Amino acid sequence: MKVFITGASGFIGGNLVRRLVDKGYTVKALLRPGSKISTTLLNEVEIVEGDILDFDTVLRGIKGCGWVFHCAAAYKFWARDPRDIYKTNVDGTDNVLLAANVEGVERIVYTSTVGAIGIPEIGLGNECTPLDPHQVVGNYKRSKYLAEKIALKKAISGIPIVVVNPTAPVGPWDVKPTPTGKVILDFLKEKMPAYVQTGLNFVDVSDVAEGHILAAIKGKIGERYILGNQNMSLLELFKNLQELSGRKRPRLQIPHWLAMGVGQIDDVIENKILGREPKIPLEGIKMAQSHMYVSSQKAVDELGFPQNPVNEALYQAIQWFRDKGYY
Repeated sequence: MKVFITGASGFIGGNLVRRLVDKGYTVKALLRPGSKISTTLLNEVEIVEGDILDFDTVLRGIKGCGWVFHCAAAYKFWARDPRDIYKTNVDGTDNVLLAANVEGVERIVYTSTVGAIGIPEIGLGNECTPLDPHQVVGNYKRSKYLAEKIALKKAISGIPIVVVNPTAPVGPWDVKPTPTGKVILDFLKEKMPAYVQTGLNFVDVSDVAEGHILAAIKGKIGERYILGNQNMSLLELFKNLQELSGRKRPRLQIPHWLAMGVGQIDDVIENKILGREPKIPLEGIKMAQSHMYVSSQKAVDELGFPQNPVNEALYQAIQWFRDKGYY
C-alpha cells in the first residue's frame, strides 16, 4: 500500500517513516523546502515538497494513497509570533484532513498529544478523562487541543479518522531535539543544576511509530488512543539517566514558584528585550505544575500496542546523541 505522511523530518514522523519502509509500505512524505530526512531514506521515500497550509500540494501528495499519517506540528513552547503555532497546528490539520477526505483515503491517523488528555486529581488520565480548561496551558497545548477537536468532529461526520495521543517519546533520531529530548541532552551536558517536582509518562519512540500503524489497521474511527508506557517523576528520570550515562544528576530541587519567577525574568530578557527563545520556557514550567500520569491500557488492549522498556529507549537516545556529536 502507498501511504502519505506529513512531518517526516520530525521525531515521531521520522521514526514512523523508518518503520513503514521496513514493513514494505510505499511512502510519500511531505517536506517543507529546506527540511531534511536521513540520507538512508532518500532512496526509499518519494518526497513531495511543500507545506501543509498549501491545499493543492497536500491534495497532490495524497493522490493514490490508501492511508494518511498527519504527524506534522509546531512542537515548541515559544515562537516570535504565536499565531504561527496555530496556523501550523490548527489550520494545517484542517487542511490535511480536508484533502484526505477529498481523495477518499481508507484511513487517516492524526497525531495529537497527551496534552489533550485530562488529568484527574487522583489516579491516571485516560481517553475518557475530561480536560479541565485550566489544564490547557500555553499556545502549543491549546493549539493541539483545538486541532484534535477538529479531527474528532470530522470523524463524527464520517471521515475515517483515528486519533493517537503520544506521551513523551524518547529514543534515537531526535534531530531538533524535541523539548523532551532537550531535557535529556541538557542532562548529558550537565547544564541542569536544579529540577522541579513533576512527572510525565515516557514511551519508546519506536513503539509510538508502531502504534500509528496499528491505529491505521485496528483503530476505531473517531476514537483516541494514548500511546504511552511508563509514568515517571523527573527525579526518577534523572536517576535512570545517571545510571545509563554515568553523568551526575542534579541534586537541588526547587519549588515551582521559584522556577516560575526565574522563568519570568528569563522571558523578559530573552523574549521581550532580545527577541529570542528563552532558555527557560514558561509553558514548560506551567505544564510541570502537575504530574501528567496516564494509562495506555486502551491502546494495549485494542491495538496490541507494544510496551518496550523505556530505559532501553533512554539508552538508545544517549548513544544517538553521543554518536551524532550533540555532546
